[in-house]
Amino acid sequence: MITVPHVNYLAVLVSGIAIFLLGGLWYSALFKKPWVRLMGKSPEELQSAAPGPLPFILAFLCGFAIALAMAIVLNHFQPLTILRSINIAVVCWIGFAAATSFATAVFSGTPRALWLINSGYNLVSFIIAAIIETLWR
Repeated sequence: MITVPHVNYLAVLVSGIAIFLLGGLWYSALFKKPWVRLMGKSPEELQSAAPGPLPFILAFLCGFAIALAMAIVLNHFQPLTILRSINIAVVCWIGFAAATSFATAVFSGTPRALWLINSGYNLVSFIIAAIIETLWR
């Protein structure tokens, strides 16, 4: 049986919401034009490929999963400081998100700039979750 260490579920929920909001900001205000161009589709094609609320619900659930996993990982590195939690988030990003997504991008022909936009979002998401969960222990 798998046991989940004690985590602050309210902090996890807030972290998940923060990651979700970051995604909206990241892919609309900050990187919309280059992201759409690098995807090779029009904004209309992207909207019609993912209509309705389901993509947003799934994006939130993914952010919540990231936040929960980060909370569990952070529990193994006590005592926590902000700097230490950021370092842990960066290591998690390098080892899990960046390495796997980069290998996939190389073999699938994904433009490096697109990988940087998408992976940069993951890095910032990991860091935000780590900071919130460290401050809110």
